[in-house]
Amino acid sequence: MKIDFAKFPDKLAPAIIQDAQTGKVLMLGYMNAQALKKTRRENRVTFFSRSKNRLWTKGETSGNFLAVKEIRLDCDSDAILIKVNPTGAVCHTGHDTCFKEVNETENFLLELENIIAQRKSNAPENSYTAKLFTKGLPKITQKVGEEAVEVVIAALAENEGNFKNEVSDLLYHLLVLLAAKETKLADVYAVLRNRKK
Repeated sequence: MKIDFAKFPDKLAPAIIQDAQTGKVLMLGYMNAQALKKTRRENRVTFFSRSKNRLWTKGETSGNFLAVKEIRLDCDSDAILIKVNPTGAVCHTGHDTCFKEVNETENFLLELENIIAQRKSNAPENSYTAKLFTKGLPKITQKVGEEAVEVVIAALAENEGNFKNEVSDLLYHLLVLLAAKETKLADVYAVLRNRKK
């Protein structure tokens, strides 16, 4: 992976920063060869600041660093895509992104997976999810089985509203089971992608 910085008049290549989990574009910055090298070495995004006229690690004053997960170049090797896990707000205005978007996934299943993981680790007192984890794998698998049967019954009864509710219950309990088995949705996606071939 090599970028020809000499092809840019100021030797600065555009670097698009994207959240590795949500897929949201967080910001755009510029990198010279030294900034890219430092980013790779430290696994934290460093730009060349045109206003400061120096290397600038995002978060060096705010503490809101961008932890690098993956770096890619576009097909012409003249733009950099960096997938990150951000710490806190990305924009200096306090917004999640420099485009004034909320940095949430548009994939609600992924968001729900994260909520279930929090319930598992924090175990809030009044949480149904936390109670399921306390009861353990036998109870969780029992609920998945029950919900699967209810989905079949609702489908055959041709009650669309009830069917959607039962499918929602099944998906939720499957996510709880995945968390109990330390398995991520991404792992399941990978299996399905492989089957597509």
